[in-house]
Amino acid sequence: MACMKLGSKSDAFQRQGQAWFCTTGLPSDIVVEVEEMSFHLHKFPLLSRSGVMERLIAEVSEEDKKCVICLPKIPGGAKTFELVAKFCYGVKLELTASNVVYLRYASEQLEMTEEYGEGNLSTQTETFLNQVVLRNWKDSLKALQTCDDISCAEEHHVTKRCIESLTTKACTDPNLFGWPMMEHGPMQSPGGSVMWNGISTGARPKHSSSDWWYEDVSTLSLPLYKRLISTMESHGIRLEILAGSIALYAKKYLPGLNRHQGANESTSRLMPVTLGAPPEEQKVLLEEIDELLPVQKGLVPTKFLFGLLRTAMILKANPSCLANLEKRIGMQLDEATLEDLLMPNFSHSMETLYNFDCVQRILEHFLAMDQITGGSSPCSVDDRQLIGSPSLTPITTVAKLIDGYLVEVAPDVNLKLPKFQALAAAVPEYARPLDDGLYRAIDIYLKSHPWLAESDREQLCRLIDCQKLSLEACTHAAQNERLPLRIIVQVLFFEQLQLRTSIAGCFLVSDNLDGSRQLRSGLAGSTECGWTTAVRENQVLKVGMDNMRMRVSELEKECSSMRHEIEKLSGTKGSSTWGNVSKKLGFKMKSQMCTAQEGSVSNQNNVSAKIDKAKDRHAKHKKNSSSDG
Repeated sequence: MACMKLGSKSDAFQRQGQAWFCTTGLPSDIVVEVEEMSFHLHKFPLLSRSGVMERLIAEVSEEDKKCVICLPKIPGGAKTFELVAKFCYGVKLELTASNVVYLRYASEQLEMTEEYGEGNLSTQTETFLNQVVLRNWKDSLKALQTCDDISCAEEHHVTKRCIESLTTKACTDPNLFGWPMMEHGPMQSPGGSVMWNGISTGARPKHSSSDWWYEDVSTLSLPLYKRLISTMESHGIRLEILAGSIALYAKKYLPGLNRHQGANESTSRLMPVTLGAPPEEQKVLLEEIDELLPVQKGLVPTKFLFGLLRTAMILKANPSCLANLEKRIGMQLDEATLEDLLMPNFSHSMETLYNFDCVQRILEHFLAMDQITGGSSPCSVDDRQLIGSPSLTPITTVAKLIDGYLVEVAPDVNLKLPKFQALAAAVPEYARPLDDGLYRAIDIYLKSHPWLAESDREQLCRLIDCQKLSLEACTHAAQNERLPLRIIVQVLFFEQLQLRTSIAGCFLVSDNLDGSRQLRSGLAGSTECGWTTAVRENQVLKVGMDNMRMRVSELEKECSSMRHEIEKLSGTKGSSTWGNVSKKLGFKMKSQMCTAQEGSVSNQNNVSAKIDKAKDRHAKHKKNSSSDG
C-alpha cells in the first residue's frame, strides 16, 4: 500500500488507559475529548493549525484553570484525531489509503487550511489523494471502502472520485500500466513485489481477463457496490461482464446460492453482509441484486437465476422480486435442466412436494415470449423436420423438459388432476416430435392415482397423440391395463396403420431403387462427387429394403400358417372366406403384392385378438377395482 510520510519529530505521545499525553516537558493546558478518549495537549500547536480550535479556545473563559473542549463528530473518531494532533506537533506520521479519507474530512471540519499554515493537513491529504491514491487500483479501492464510515463523504466528492477511478481502470487492461490487480490472487513468479506507483520489482502479474476485478470489488458494501456497477454501466462496460460480477457478489453473501463453499476467516471480515447475517438483511440484498441484474436474455446463467429464485422463496422476498425472477427464467427456459425445475415447495400448506405453480408460471412466460419473438409454429416447422431433429427449436427443448418434469412430479399423490393436466396441455402440440415422454408421465400419474374415475382417465389420456408414439411406446400402451379401452383401441389401430404404410413403402423403395440404378447408368460422365453421393444413397435404400423384406418374410410365414389353419377348419369354405376378408380390407389382388396382402390380413386378425384381450383385461381390472371398493 502506498504511503506518504509527514513530520520530522520523534513520537512524543504516550497512552495511559483512556488518555493520551504529550511528553514535551511542558504541562498540558488543554484537554480535548473525542468519544471516550481524552487528549492532554497544548493550546498553541492546535490553534496555530486549526481555525475551529482557535475559536473554541478563545470562547473558553480565562477564569477556567483547565480548558476542556469536546469534539463529538470527528470522522474516524479518536484514532483520526490522534493523527491530527501528531500533525499539529510535527510528529512523524504516514498518510495511507486507509486513513487519508478520514484525515481529509477531519482537516475540513477543523479548518486546517493554508490560511492557518503553509502545507497544512487539508492540502497534504488532497495532494496525496489525487497524485497517489486515485492513480492506483488497490489504493482507490481501499479509500472507497473507508467512505462507508463517513457521512459527509459526498461533500468533496471523494466517493465519486474513487468510483470514477475504479471504473476507468476496470475498462482498461491493467497489464498496459502495470497496475497491481487481483488483490486476493497470486502472481506468476514469486520473487519480487509491486510498489505503490505500480512499478514491478520482479513479479509479473497474471494474464488478465475481463473479470480480473470481480473479487476485489466484491469487498465493497452493497450501497457502494451498487454505485460502482451503475457507473460502470454508464461508461459502456459490457452487460455480460457486469452480470458476472453481480453473480459473484451474490454468491459470496447469500449462503443459499453457494451451500458447498464456505468463506474463509480473512474474507468474512470484509463482508458487508456476513454469512451469519439475519434473514432480513439477506432478503434486502437479494432484492437489490435482482434490480442490478441486466434484463436481457442470456446474460445471466439460468442455473444462477434458479438459485436466486429458491433463495427468494426461502427468505420470503417481496412478490415483485419473485415475479421478476420467474420472468427472467421464462425468457431462457430452454437453457434450464430438469434439476433446476425441481424446486421444493416452501409454502406452509405443503400441498405438493415441488413448487408446481411456479413452474406453470415460468412456462407461461416462456410461451408468451416465444410467441412475441416469432418462435416456431405449425406453419414454420414441418413435422418431418421436428421428428428428424428433436432439438431444432427452443420450444421443442422446453417441451422435452416439461415432459421430464411431469414424469418426476407424477408420483406425488397430492398433485391434483387439473394442475397436472393444465401443465401437460400448456405445451403446444407441434412442440412435441414424439409423445413418448408425455405418455410415460401420464402412465405414472395413473399408477400413483388409482382412484381416478374412468372419465377422468379418458380426459387425461386425450392429451396423447397416438400417431406420435414410438413402436416401443405403442407396444407398452397396447398392454397397459391402466389406460382406458378407447385409447388402447386407438393405439392398436395406428400401430396397424403404420405397419401397412411401411409395407407399401417397402415396394415404393424397391421401385425407386431400380429407377436410381437406371439414372446412375445414364450419368456415367458425371463428376466423382455426384457419383459417390448416389452410391451412398443407394446403399442406404438397400439396407432399408433388406430390413423391410425380412419383416415381410416373417409376415408371410405367419399369414401362411394362419391360412392353413383356416382351410382345415372351414373345409371347402376356406377359400371363399379368405376372399371375403380380402375384399373387406380393400386389397387389390396383384401377383407381385400377394405376400404383402396376406401379411396385412394376418395383422388385422392379430389386432382383433389384441382388442379382445384388452377388453378381457379391462373387465377383470374393473371387477377387481369394484371388489376393492
